[in-house]
Amino acid sequence: MPPWLIFVIIGAVGGVAAGLFGVGGGVVIVPALIYWAGFSQHRATGTSLAVLLPPIGLAATIEYYRHGNVDLRAALILAVMMFVGAWVGAYFANQMKGPHLRLLFGVFLTGLGGYLVYGACKRLGWL
Repeated sequence: MPPWLIFVIIGAVGGVAAGLFGVGGGVVIVPALIYWAGFSQHRATGTSLAVLLPPIGLAATIEYYRHGNVDLRAALILAVMMFVGAWVGAYFANQMKGPHLRLLFGVFLTGLGGYLVYGACKRLGWL
């Protein structure tokens, strides 16, 4: 499969995930770039960050704003802190070896997934 087609598929899946769940970069694009496109952990993370700047933020925000589902004050505060946090995170990520960063990423996703499943089961009355 040509690389451009892999990127088309990853982008489409990431876009749908972003629109549905508010995720895409770390949860969809980074693992897909690693396992489908053969990127290193660092290259996948950096590419994902570059991708997320204009298309997802603008398109999805406009649609959610049209429906009254954007708190601009909260978004501004979060954006400033995300800017600072992303710089700090990128600094430390670039100091780590790829396998260590991948392990940390996997632990993060596993913990997040467990937390989400537990919370959903609790709200459904299954726990």
